[in-house]
Amino acid sequence: MPASYYTEETFTKINFADQNLTGSEFSNCTFKHCDFTQTPLSQAVFSDCTFDTCNLSMVNLPQVKLDNAQFSHCKILGVDFSVCSDFLFSASFSSCLLDFCNFSRKKLKDTKFINCSLKEANFGDCNLTGADFSGSDLQRAIFRQSNLEKADFREAHNFSIDPEFNRLKKAKFSRSGLGGLLDKYEIIIS
Repeated sequence: MPASYYTEETFTKINFADQNLTGSEFSNCTFKHCDFTQTPLSQAVFSDCTFDTCNLSMVNLPQVKLDNAQFSHCKILGVDFSVCSDFLFSASFSSCLLDFCNFSRKKLKDTKFINCSLKEANFGDCNLTGADFSGSDLQRAIFRQSNLEKADFREAHNFSIDPEFNRLKKAKFSRSGLGGLLDKYEIIIS
């Protein structure tokens, strides 16, 4: 598929793994059950696109523009979102597998990570103001020098966040999740 412009198209069960989508632009497109594994996407643009049950594991995203991209039930293992274009970056994730992803230094204000697996994801130096982690597994996820103000962790689990190295003003936590704020002190809570 040569670099091109696509609008309001639906791509179903397409294997993009052997294709080069560098510089391609997609607007209001839907991708269902597509495989993007290790697909070169450098400088591609995805505006108002939906990805449903797609495999984007190890996809390369240098200078990719994600503007209102929605991912649902997708497998997105080991992806480096930190290299995406910062211009208009906005995405939401629902029931996605995002283990080992790197979001460091991204502006993720109001981003939704609903019922996702974010094991060992890197959120270092992120602006996660108002982000929603409802139902997400944050086992060994990294939060360091991050702005977590007004973020919602009430239904998240397995997180460990050091209040001394993150901004937490008005962040929301459940009583059962308070242990995740005290891990470094090795306090036994029962």
